[in-house]
Amino acid sequence: MRIGIIGNGGMATALGGQWASAGHDVLVGGRDAGRAAATAARIGARSGTVREAVHHGDGAVLLAVPYGAAEELAAEHARELAGRTVLDPANAVGPGFTLATGTGPSVAERIAAAAPGAHVVKAFNLCHESVWRLRPPVFDGRPLAVPLCGDDERALATARRLVGDLGCLPLGAGPLARARLLEATAALLIGLWVGEGADAQAIAPPPDHAGPRG
Repeated sequence: MRIGIIGNGGMATALGGQWASAGHDVLVGGRDAGRAAATAARIGARSGTVREAVHHGDGAVLLAVPYGAAEELAAEHARELAGRTVLDPANAVGPGFTLATGTGPSVAERIAAAAPGAHVVKAFNLCHESVWRLRPPVFDGRPLAVPLCGDDERALATARRLVGDLGCLPLGAGPLARARLLEATAALLIGLWVGEGADAQAIAPPPDHAGPRG
């Protein structure tokens, strides 16, 4: 699969490196050509401009940028992103571990509004970049589950494949309208992990004790 990655930070390196190792054709694009080239060299990928990364990513485009830049980039490249799977791992976590987006649309929904022809999938936002570097992320014998929110089935199928390439289990979390819940969950978990030093996994009981289904 041809994957375009926009960004040069930890998420770009961690996810891009895993996908390059899995045999995907990865191109890293950024506004700083030197940083993009350095990132690509670290993970065994090619580098180019942001526009080149968008054009390259006919399989998927990963917006591995801070949440404040994601909407702007989507608007700037809306025409090229039309019809493409756009993966959004951003978290809008503000002071006090609250949502910087307030009660408004999620980051993922803002990206979708800025590039209305793109097929946005919210994914990979619940874990620090260090988790995505693990080969694979398995804890106590249990593979990590990755929730996905999106409206386009083909884009979701692409996201599920890329989650599987990390050694993780894709987990359907509903339409893109539910992406705000994923982003709020990230704010809560980060606050517990970083702010309280708590074992955030301990807040959820096993499925057999989670209550009635249906």
